[in-house]
Amino acid sequence: MKHTILLCTALLSTIFTGTAQQSGRICHTEAIPYHTRHDAETRNRAASGHTMDFRPALLVEAGPVSVMGQQVDIPYIWRDGVVFLHLENPGSAYSLRVNDRLVADVEDAATPADFELTDCLHEGVNDIKILLRESRTPQIDIPTIAPRETFAESYFYYQNKRSIADFQIALVPDTLGRDFAMLDLKIIARNAFNYDETVEVGYDIYSPQGKLLEFNMREVTIPGRSTDTVRFTPFIYHAFENKWEPSGKNPPLYKVMLFTRRQGAYKEYMPLRLGFGKTELVDGRLMRSGKELKLRTKSYNAAINARATSAELQALRKEGYNTLTPDYPQPGWFYDLCDSLGLYVIDRANIHAPERRNDRRVGGTPSNDPALLDEYLERVKAMYYRSRNHTCVIAYALGGEAGNGYNMYKAYLWLKSVEHARPVLCVDADGEWNSDL
Repeated sequence: MKHTILLCTALLSTIFTGTAQQSGRICHTEAIPYHTRHDAETRNRAASGHTMDFRPALLVEAGPVSVMGQQVDIPYIWRDGVVFLHLENPGSAYSLRVNDRLVADVEDAATPADFELTDCLHEGVNDIKILLRESRTPQIDIPTIAPRETFAESYFYYQNKRSIADFQIALVPDTLGRDFAMLDLKIIARNAFNYDETVEVGYDIYSPQGKLLEFNMREVTIPGRSTDTVRFTPFIYHAFENKWEPSGKNPPLYKVMLFTRRQGAYKEYMPLRLGFGKTELVDGRLMRSGKELKLRTKSYNAAINARATSAELQALRKEGYNTLTPDYPQPGWFYDLCDSLGLYVIDRANIHAPERRNDRRVGGTPSNDPALLDEYLERVKAMYYRSRNHTCVIAYALGGEAGNGYNMYKAYLWLKSVEHARPVLCVDADGEWNSDL
C-alpha cells in the first residue's frame, strides 16, 4: 500500500509538471487478430490465444484521482511478438504506466485507444497501472458519456513480428458504370525484427451468398522495424446485385478475411464484413450509387451493450430513421451493427465547446486556441482511423458545437488529406470553407 501511495504521488507530480508525452497512443483500424480461421469466423476471442482481458482493480482513491492496477503475466510466446493494450471506458482522462514507466497521457475519455507496449514489457509478471484524473482539456470534452463498467471491453493482444499492422479496404463501383466492382485493398505489413524479413499477406472474399470470389497472396521483403503496403485490386463481378443501402431488410455484406502466412502455415486472421458502394460528394450533393442520399437523421449514442443497442437501432429503423449522428466515437461493435442493419453513420470526433463557440478571438473559443491544436488533431485522427473501413460511415464531423478557427481549419485539412471521397463537416463553419456540407 505504501508503494502504491508513493506511486500515486509520483504520477500526480508527473502530470502537473507536464513532463509526460502528449499521448503515446497509436491510430489504426480497430481489428483483432485470431490464431485460427474458425476462431476468426466465430469471433471467438477467448480461444484465439492472442488476447487477455484487462480488468484493473482499484488500488487508491483520493478525491477526483484514483489509481487502478493489474498484474499481468506475459507468456513467453508473447515476448516474441508485438503486444498492444486496447482501452475503452476509462470514465475520465488517464495516465498509463507500465512497470513504473510512463507510457501515455490521454485527455479523451470517450474514444477507445490502443497502445503498443512491446518495449515496456518483460516475460512473466508485469505491473500495469492507470491513474484516472481530471482532464487538462475540460473545455472541449463531452459532458456525459454512456455509463459502462470502467474499462469494460479493454484487453491486451499480441501479433507475430511478421503481421498485419493496418489495412484500408473498400468495394467500389467501376468508374465506367459496368456491372462489377473493384476491391481496393491496402494491407500494411509489419516486420518487427531488427533485420530484413519476408512477410506474406493475403485475403479472400466471399459473396453475401457464400461463394468464394477471390483469393490472393503476396510476398514482400521489408527492412527491419518498418512496414510496407501491399495493394490488391481485383474485379468483383455482379456486385450491383448486392448493393449496400438502407432498406426494410438487412443489406448484403461481403465476407473478407485477411491473413498472413509463413512457410506454408497461416499465422493470423482478421475478419471483416464489407458493403458494396461508394459515398461521395458530387456538386455539393451527397451521392451513393448514382443517387442522392435522402437522410433522416437521429442523434444517438450506443446503449450499455451490443444487445441493447441492436434492439434500439432496429426500433429507430422501423421509425424511418436511416442516419445516426453520435456525439463521439462509439464502440467497435456499434459500427458493425450499423453495417449489418443498414444504417448510415456520420462519425464525430470528441470535440465539444458550445459555451464560447461565437468568441472568435484567439483563445476565445477553444477551436481558435493554437495551444490545443495537437489535442484537436489527435481526437480527429483517433476517430477517423477506427471507423474508416466501415461501410456505414458516410461522413465525418469535426466534433459538435465548438465554434470555428485555427484548430478546426487544421483538422479539416488533415482529414481531407486522407479521406478523398466522404465529406467532412464542421458544425459551426457558418459558411466558411472548412465544411463540405
